[in-house]
Amino acid sequence: MSKHFRERGKISLTKYFAEYADGDKITLKTEPAVQKGIYHLRFHGRNGIVKGKQGACYKVEIKDGNKPKELIVHPVHLARLK
Repeated sequence: MSKHFRERGKISLTKYFAEYADGDKITLKTEPAVQKGIYHLRFHGRNGIVKGKQGACYKVEIKDGNKPKELIVHPVHLARLK
């Protein structure tokens, strides 16, 4: 994955240190500049629910078909659903 040349540069600290509560609905959106806490790319764009925190990362539950899966994702790769 790579960024568009106009989107390159420093990452917003607000996004890096974002806080999510249990039950928040989120979308998995990869930040290519940060490889820490990244998920498998087949889950890119999926919606999920925050189930808890593990270290600096969050446990996110998504549905893969009908099977629920739990991913551990850094907050820089998460975006809130509106």
